[in-house]
Amino acid sequence: MAALARDFDAIVAANALVAVDDEHDPDGGSTAFERAHVAALMARAREHLEELDQALGRLERGEYGRCENCGRTIPPERLEVRPAATTCVRCAPTDRRRPPRSA
Repeated sequence: MAALARDFDAIVAANALVAVDDEHDPDGGSTAFERAHVAALMARAREHLEELDQALGRLERGEYGRCENCGRTIPPERLEVRPAATTCVRCAPTDRRRPPRSA
């Protein structure tokens, strides 16, 4: 988070020193993209930290590692890869980018 914040601040500071017209400056589009990209990465990092904080809360309440949908144990391998997981693989939402499997 700190590195992303520094990157974002550096982009903003660099643009403050130059009259940037994103629409007409050939580098304006890439500068705007960089700023938006770093802002999106920061937002996702904040979301992930919140998810981890919630996982710590479940751990303190003795609820960590239990699927919030079916109540089964979430396999340790899944928690190792996704420590903030709240569901087992069976109950996890499907990836909407992939077409559903036919039965």
